[in-house]
Amino acid sequence: MNTPPRILIVDDDPSILEVLDARLTASNFLVSKASDASGAARILKDQAIDLLVSDVKMPRKSGVELFTDIQKTLPDLPVIFLTAYGTIPDAVDAIKLGAVDYISKPFDGRMLIKKINDTLIAGRNRAKKEPPTSFEGDYYWGKSRAMKSLYTMIKKVSSTHVNVLILGESGVGKECIAKYIHLNSSRQAQPYVVVDCGSTPAGILESELFGHLKGAFTHAVKDKKGLIQAADHGTLFLDEIGNISHDMQCRLLRFLEDGKIRQVGAVTDKNVDCRVLAATNADLKEDIEAGTFRRDLYYRLKGITLTVPPLRERKEDIPALSRFFVNRYTHTHGIEQVRISDATLKVLMEHPWPGNIRELKNTVEAGTILCRDNTIQPWDLQIEMIRENASLVSDLKQEPGQEQELEFSIEESEKNTIIRALKKTRGVQKHAADLLNISKRAIHYKVKKYHIQPLDYK
Repeated sequence: MNTPPRILIVDDDPSILEVLDARLTASNFLVSKASDASGAARILKDQAIDLLVSDVKMPRKSGVELFTDIQKTLPDLPVIFLTAYGTIPDAVDAIKLGAVDYISKPFDGRMLIKKINDTLIAGRNRAKKEPPTSFEGDYYWGKSRAMKSLYTMIKKVSSTHVNVLILGESGVGKECIAKYIHLNSSRQAQPYVVVDCGSTPAGILESELFGHLKGAFTHAVKDKKGLIQAADHGTLFLDEIGNISHDMQCRLLRFLEDGKIRQVGAVTDKNVDCRVLAATNADLKEDIEAGTFRRDLYYRLKGITLTVPPLRERKEDIPALSRFFVNRYTHTHGIEQVRISDATLKVLMEHPWPGNIRELKNTVEAGTILCRDNTIQPWDLQIEMIRENASLVSDLKQEPGQEQELEFSIEESEKNTIIRALKKTRGVQKHAADLLNISKRAIHYKVKKYHIQPLDYK
């Protein structure tokens, strides 16, 4: 028969130690106790501990300092903190460093047992998995330093129950990260509910989130379960959280504080246990200063904050991301294997990608469908600026021997093509633009970019 997990509990309050000992023992755990950090260190040296539960604030050495010491010798030991309201920031900082979770005092014993069981199960599941790589199912994490750091944070927070606020520009993949966190959490078998706060009108959002009773308002012809209740025991993802009204901020804050909801038209509350992930491309700190977003709600949402870098700050990931999407769409559309030319990769690397991953994905999909000879060229990309630039480059292919140059220096090729067109039109930019089949705006931009003097070619 398997030996029950051994839990080490650390608290300077003897009464709390006794309550924890009784609760854990009744749940079939083996229990070791310590009243301070030094006592805990001695036990950890002599015994095999499966999980540590520690108070944050203790005399001489705090629970966070104990955790920092543990990380040096037992980096894989899961730690759950017990914290009073005033020490919550310390517990959150510890989670950023790798602790599993925290629970506020006075704590619910059943909730603590559930967190311990979920953590132990998640640890066993992680041990069975292959070591992580840049590619994981439908997720490509990249090789840039920023994404490696983000991936490490995501792996740490996924196995916890702490709320997460995901920040980043539109199109960076915030929703993908939220779903990844859910799928790698102990709640993965439970509901994952997405709420688009940005596109749902304020008058409807309250009913969508909290539900309503029959007759609560006009057209409420039957009872409706809200999306928060639908996410019970699972994960609730609030996308574009920065767009919700002040009234909705108040109602959401109350739910986050006590875990209870009240349907529209109801007089009693319902308990809901769901993890909340939120995302926004807005600067919530600016909104707080402007008075449009509640500071207390912000701190409830940001148990942990993850910031997703824009694509322009991780350009080294573009080649692998592009090939990743090509492989996906050749399979989706039943197309033979497609390659990306070196010239196209150069264009993709130079584009600023204001729409981030979403824009890159759509661009590569269009190129995969439209390309000829199973090779994506710059002129196959469905972006106006890229297509105009590419039309200049494609002109080179009319002269023998120029295609090889195209693969090495697209900018030099563009410059030479513009100069040749200006020579042929005696420096008249409008006529040169017509000759190259691009807009006047495009040729003006290129002339300025390459410091070309049209009057030199009159």
